[in-house]
Amino acid sequence: PCGAEGWAQDAVPPGAAFVAAASYRGPGNNDTRSNKALPILLWWSGSLFPHFPGDTERIDCPRGSCLVTRSRRVARHRRTKALIFYGTDFRAYEAPLPRLPHQTWALFHEESPMNNYVLSHSPGIRLFNYTATFRRESDYPLTLQWLPGTAYLRAPAVPLAEKDAWRRKGYGPVLYMQSHCDVPSDRDRYVRELMKYIQVDSYGKCLHNRELPSERLRDTSTATTEDSEFMTFIARYKFHMALENAICDDYMTEKLWRPMHLGAVPVYRGSPAVRDWMPNNLSIILIDDFDSPQELAKYLDFLDKNGEEYLKYLEYKNTGGIKNQFLLESLEKREWGVNDMTLPNYLNGFECFICDKENTRVREEQEHRKSRGKIPAPRPHIAQFKHMGCPMPTPGFGSVEDLSGGDSWKEMWLQDYWQSLDQGEALTAMIHRNESHQGRFWDYMHEIFLKRTKQH
Repeated sequence: PCGAEGWAQDAVPPGAAFVAAASYRGPGNNDTRSNKALPILLWWSGSLFPHFPGDTERIDCPRGSCLVTRSRRVARHRRTKALIFYGTDFRAYEAPLPRLPHQTWALFHEESPMNNYVLSHSPGIRLFNYTATFRRESDYPLTLQWLPGTAYLRAPAVPLAEKDAWRRKGYGPVLYMQSHCDVPSDRDRYVRELMKYIQVDSYGKCLHNRELPSERLRDTSTATTEDSEFMTFIARYKFHMALENAICDDYMTEKLWRPMHLGAVPVYRGSPAVRDWMPNNLSIILIDDFDSPQELAKYLDFLDKNGEEYLKYLEYKNTGGIKNQFLLESLEKREWGVNDMTLPNYLNGFECFICDKENTRVREEQEHRKSRGKIPAPRPHIAQFKHMGCPMPTPGFGSVEDLSGGDSWKEMWLQDYWQSLDQGEALTAMIHRNESHQGRFWDYMHEIFLKRTKQH
């Protein structure tokens, strides 16, 4: 590629131009190679490039240094060893083809599985060599990305007497704050049924039945921040409906952790494995532990009227109340931080992880060549289904068979989920056949469609 060597020479912008948040260049090492000799990592999704200003940076990681860039003009350079993709932006029909045999594909996807169901099927996730996802099985897990630390969980709760006074003013025991409707988890369908049996105050655009107390708070952007007025208001509720927008092991967001920070009890549906991460055995109420919304409503009503039983759900806020050693050890071992300027963020951490892997691979390939085959070539690492592997969406209440033929959720999300499988298979086939023309993607999709039609 033209100009690649010259591009490498001026790779490091002046340090004074960086703010602290974007100045992390790795922990440092003794790598004396010049920029011209370093492996190149290309952030294919340039908007995630964790350095500014400029398009290129040298990073010094434990096992060696790399150049990282968002400039796609080096995509086919012989030293470009890895492409880093952002899962939300990854489109099978836009993937860089042909795939070069000397390049690793790395996936960063901390967001909802609903953003790209291609990654929840084996053909899609196995396109990648290394992953950073919310799943603990990922190569670089981001599971606790929404939890800053134990101090966040131990923040004091609103006194029960104040919550009871709030109830006497006519507010319900349960808060629902959601403006992202019609999602794969179909949460609104469940909450709508629950509302038949207990008062749920819903302030967002979904199932809206009550107004926030000020015009400022009615700005839905406020509800996505740590705004103090908003947090003070919602902290008075005893229970928060905490339903993720998609169901998948280890997919846990601020919908879970924020109520716990505030001292409300999350009424949760999301990660089936959520209990593994809870501070103690009685921290949240799992929707799926109850046979019906009516049974859940009875239990919430019982806790609402029995303060002593309710407060058992907040005992993790007491000194020594966080009993889960797995949670404590996971936070302790985490090498990246959340709003912690003393640690790298997870973008910087992941690029150093990939840099180390590529430097190791380069050395092993050199040893293989020098030995004339006596030392085996390094085997490629391939991502596994369990690095994402999210299940098919199911209705929030009832079964698929109960839904009408024109149900919008059914038409949108079931079709999206299964069409994503076809897209992963199409791109896999294109790579195996060394295709170079992205436009042929839809021909491959048509072939798969005809094959499935014949099978059925």
